Amino acid sequence: MFRAEGIIPAVVSPVDDEGNIREEPYRGLLNYLIDNGVHGLFINGSQGEFYALTAEEKQKVLEIAIDETKNRVPVYAGVGAVTTREAVRLARMAEKAGANALSVITPYFIKPNEDELYEYYQEIANSVSIPILLYANPSRTNIPLSTKLVCRLAEIENIVGIKDSSGDLTQTAEYIRLLSQNGFQVLAGRDTLILGTLVYGGTGAIAATANVAPRLVVDIYESFKRGDLASALNAQYRLAPLRIAFDLGTFPVVIKEAVRLIGFDLGPAIKPVKGIKQEKREELKKILVDLDLNTVV
Repeated sequence: MFRAEGIIPAVVSPVDDEGNIREEPYRGLLNYLIDNGVHGLFINGSQGEFYALTAEEKQKVLEIAIDETKNRVPVYAGVGAVTTREAVRLARMAEKAGANALSVITPYFIKPNEDELYEYYQEIANSVSIPILLYANPSRTNIPLSTKLVCRLAEIENIVGIKDSSGDLTQTAEYIRLLSQNGFQVLAGRDTLILGTLVYGGTGAIAATANVAPRLVVDIYESFKRGDLASALNAQYRLAPLRIAFDLGTFPVVIKEAVRLIGFDLGPAIKPVKGIKQEKREELKKILVDLDLNTVV
């Protein structure tokens, strides 16, 4: 059975506002992440600006990642969309490209009821043979995934887990309490709650901050797995300022800027998102220095 576990960076996409793909620095970032011990790569997620990319850009970014990874770690592909038909097209594309698993966010803008959401996920799952993670991010989509619905969806054979970005640890804990005994895997999607999710019985995290400080995020997981809770907690505390720094600019520019500051220029955030102000950039640089990360710009 496929196991979604460990630290999986939600990788920044190397696509600028004109659709140019910065392939060389992207490959460099992917190797930096793998060399620092991450357990998978999540491509075309929220931090990867999936909502702003064309289908062709998503395919190209995913294909580069799969090619560069060379099966060293699993590659998860984000394939969420507003409509079922578009999500199915993306899911089939990702499976054909060689993704090991899919992550499917709820629709957004529209607000399907729970039966409609069930059918959305059911059709996507039936369209492919690879594992699927549900993706709950209600602060972005305004659509929660209730415990009742997730329990229904977990009965579908290739729906194997969920990335929970709700920020509600009670909700996360309920997913785990009710479903983990059946092998359903729950991953933190809020970087400040990685250790809390692990303590409750979660299997890992899909973390935006792991683009920048992969070793530190991996330390949370690995310290916990070897029973060193003090070190895991210390790593979680050290990581917190970087996650809280998301407020220095409009999502997702802060992590894209941080990646550039440490030497991987993947281009600006896609408009209308703009860069961060110079004084905010200096705050971000200080956070990186405090994490013992070398800034090159």
